[in-house]
Amino acid sequence: MITPILLCGGSGTRLWPLSRKSYPKQFVPLIGDQTLFQASAKRLAGNGFGAPLVLTNSDFRFIVAEQLSEIGIDPGAILIEPEGRNTAPAILAAALWLEQSDPDGMMLIAPSDHVVPDCAAFRAAVRAGLPAAEDGQIVTFGIQPTHAETGYGYLELAEDPGDCEARPIPLRRFIEKPDAIRAEDMLSAGNYLWNAGIFLFSVRAILEAFRNHASDLFSPVKAAVQQGKPDLGFLRLAPEPWAEAENISIDYAVMERADNLSVVPFAGGWSDLGGWDAVRRESAQDARGNALSGPAAAIDCDNTLLRSEDEGLEVVGIGLKDIIAVAMPDAVLIADANRAQDVKQAVQVLKTKSAKQAEAFPKDHRPWGWFESLVVGDRFQVKRIVVHPGAALSLQSHHHRAEHWIVVEGTAKVTIDETEKLVSENQSVYIPLGAVHRMENPGKLPMVLIEVQTGSYLGEDDIVRYEDVYARE
Repeated sequence: MITPILLCGGSGTRLWPLSRKSYPKQFVPLIGDQTLFQASAKRLAGNGFGAPLVLTNSDFRFIVAEQLSEIGIDPGAILIEPEGRNTAPAILAAALWLEQSDPDGMMLIAPSDHVVPDCAAFRAAVRAGLPAAEDGQIVTFGIQPTHAETGYGYLELAEDPGDCEARPIPLRRFIEKPDAIRAEDMLSAGNYLWNAGIFLFSVRAILEAFRNHASDLFSPVKAAVQQGKPDLGFLRLAPEPWAEAENISIDYAVMERADNLSVVPFAGGWSDLGGWDAVRRESAQDARGNALSGPAAAIDCDNTLLRSEDEGLEVVGIGLKDIIAVAMPDAVLIADANRAQDVKQAVQVLKTKSAKQAEAFPKDHRPWGWFESLVVGDRFQVKRIVVHPGAALSLQSHHHRAEHWIVVEGTAKVTIDETEKLVSENQSVYIPLGAVHRMENPGKLPMVLIEVQTGSYLGEDDIVRYEDVYARE
């Protein structure tokens, strides 16, 4: 049985404004109706695969659980990293966790933000690499390159993979992201594949590799796992020892030093969606190479991506060529497609301006649902709040604001100090400043309400929590 290890703690910036620190690309439906994380979990499910083990951070833990539940997958464990320490500590933590229950098991390491259209072919490639992994090899998967890409690392194989039939081939070395000339040379040579960052190995083999090549990581990561604390179905790794682990990738810590590596070529199509140009390539296109998403239209355009993430916002391109245009309710990106890798610079510029759009997503996702600000003034704010069936906000109060709630869909169970009542559609309730209150959804459908806040300070940190079913501080 292979245990998929899904890594989803990253916060990519090259797909801004859709991907942001508070809600990165793996949780967004970039291609199709499912998110990249959900597609990754489904791709590694079924015969031969066990329940996935997920590594994420505290901010994303409820999003992970919710998105897995939506597709009917029950995770084996969700490990919460106290802080990002790169892939080597994360993978070691997963191996140490699995060693407790399945020391002879197999692990498949997979980033959660990749696109693989042919899932059956990918699972076949995994099966092709399984005998080598069972023999103690560390197996990585190399992608047949379709162009001279400078945004990926490469794998140099000991022999030409030919038609890239899925079979283990000895790895000669890892190659860092090349410049354009070097990338063209490797594409012509034929024995180089893109490094997908996907690995298959046994628990025993990877633990031995860490002991041999990255022994300094062993003590802090093992202590973080052993001292970890259960939290509502999650395992919080202990923060003190975790902070002592070196911030290092699995490639630098282990892979570039190990001598028992094999590569399984994969030619079934793959992308890490590392930029909006990649999103356009992977999206359905019209006869002139235009990819449209949401309420968007292209007039006399070529090779252009036009995307609107707001049903009330139409994006129309006229006479455009090689242009990326992505519209969100709070930010718009317009870029030359040849500068797609530079989009992350926009985030840095916005950070210097202290613009919230740099990192904050328009919808603020919480374990009970989500909310978004519709109108913000000096002393008032209007929000739309959506509460999942059976979910409840914390019992709380505010020092600086009062609130009016108007239910527009479903029924809310509202607590205000000692009073508890049901508020149905088209009904409203007032929460005075300082009142201890809670909102719950007792129904079986999402509950939607409009919240009007008034007061001298409207920040999200003006919350005093008395009780919370999600154990938030």
